[in-house]
Amino acid sequence: MLIKTGAFTSREIEVAMELVGIVLKDPMQKDYEIYCMGDDQDQAIGYICYGPTPMTQGTFDLYWIAVDPDFQGRGVGSTLLSFLGEGLKPRGGRLILADTSTIPHYKKTQKFYLKNGFQEVARISDYYYPGNDQVTFCRKLEDKG
Repeated sequence: MLIKTGAFTSREIEVAMELVGIVLKDPMQKDYEIYCMGDDQDQAIGYICYGPTPMTQGTFDLYWIAVDPDFQGRGVGSTLLSFLGEGLKPRGGRLILADTSTIPHYKKTQKFYLKNGFQEVARISDYYYPGNDQVTFCRKLEDKG
């Protein structure tokens, strides 16, 4: 799925697969959680990887969210983010942070986060390499009660 999107570099895919490997090797570890969304034939069409931010209370890092290109634009990514938010609230989740790049093919990602209730909260110029900033988006989880 990560390769099929065409959005990720080989190094990014390698890192994403490292996290999948950690979760599969040790399901009891507490650093990363991964959930997949399947279609009506039980084939993965999207996935999300996140974990608690060390030394915080109720802050979680969104490490990866990817949707099969054949299913993009159908609400899969938004559904995964809703699933994440609703699942974190009972665990004391307050904030979800997501980092992304400013190179042109990540503009779609930035718009996706903004559309789904995230706000840009930080930007580090030339973080990844000269001309490629890191942008941090944050979504505050609302209390229902």
